[in-house]
Amino acid sequence: QVQLVESGGGLVQTGGSLRLSCAASGRIGSINSMGWYRQAPGKQREMVAAITSGGSTNYVDSVKGRFTISRDNAKNTVYLQMNSLKPEDTAVYYCNANIWSMTGFYKNDYWGQGTQVTVSS
Repeated sequence: QVQLVESGGGLVQTGGSLRLSCAASGRIGSINSMGWYRQAPGKQREMVAAITSGGSTNYVDSVKGRFTISRDNAKNTVYLQMNSLKPEDTAVYYCNANIWSMTGFYKNDYWGQGTQVTVSS
């Protein structure tokens, strides 16, 4: 089994910063892409940021210049540094990882349990 455990959410004022972490553990062969998604009440889940195993990154337009995704391959951990937070960033943030099995025969997408980020105006 593979688990993704997130941490770092909370309540912050407009303009503040938060750092999310997500650690993958369990029967992991290797990790391809890792990323962060978010879902606000009444809205669909959207991709916020993603990073490949080689370090290439991709962001949704609304967070470019404010959020930074990074990963520590030795720790199987992905981070999301969120600066200049806005009320519209309020959502449940989910970690995602595409992981090869230890046998190398298949890969799956795994999700964390979600962490709440609330930005007050």
